[in-house]
Amino acid sequence: MTSSVRVVLAERRHQLILRALRSGGPAAVTALSEQLGVSPATIRRDLVKLEEDGLLTRVHGGAVAEEGDQPFAEVAEVRVPAKDAIAERAAALVQDGQSVLLDIGTTAYRLARRLHGRRLTVITSNLVVYEELADDEGIELVLLGGMLRREYRSLVGFLTEDNLRQLHADWLFLGTSGVRPGGQVMDTTVVEVPVKRAMIKAGGKVVLLADAAKFPGTGMAKVCGPEDLDVVVTDAPVDAVTRSALQEAGVEVLVANEVTA
Repeated sequence: MTSSVRVVLAERRHQLILRALRSGGPAAVTALSEQLGVSPATIRRDLVKLEEDGLLTRVHGGAVAEEGDQPFAEVAEVRVPAKDAIAERAAALVQDGQSVLLDIGTTAYRLARRLHGRRLTVITSNLVVYEELADDEGIELVLLGGMLRREYRSLVGFLTEDNLRQLHADWLFLGTSGVRPGGQVMDTTVVEVPVKRAMIKAGGKVVLLADAAKFPGTGMAKVCGPEDLDVVVTDAPVDAVTRSALQEAGVEVLVANEVTA
């Protein structure tokens, strides 16, 4: 086997290891070895390399992924049924003729897929949303400018924020990496936070899309408090402390697939 082939195989293993850790949490060397069909010694070498690159932390017998900016393609494969249920419930809030602002993120993309055939204006900095709706002639599509984040297929920066200051949308559908018990909306990627805040100012009704894993989820940077939200759409009942904080702020909590009287 040539050295170039070995490098490609190693890079592919590294991608699979990170995907397993990010979607399933900490994993043992033996479990990763069985999953990838290579020896434990090979996995240990891979973990050393990934730790040196700052992508994970080795722990006794295994590893845990570092919290960080995951590629869009990886995140898009996680909790798809939950995201689809949330997207369907959220899409039902929108009426034809309205304007919709869609945030960066995979749940916003699932929502975009449910807007086909509607007469709407859709504003976004999410390139996957743009690609999804570009050929739908019933939708007026506005793509915000900005600096490209290639891995996450999005546009960010002062140009994006400046564009948002000149716009208003009937609805903003906002994503998050975590919601604290007090109702604070968090994010793991600092560069996204100013864009999200600008989106909140540009949105008439602010709807947070958050599956059950986002309570409390992750995130070191605060995007907004519950007072900035109008609606939360989720796929499971929210814990009592968070729900109380949201209700106190006047936020409506909608549970996807929940049967109403």
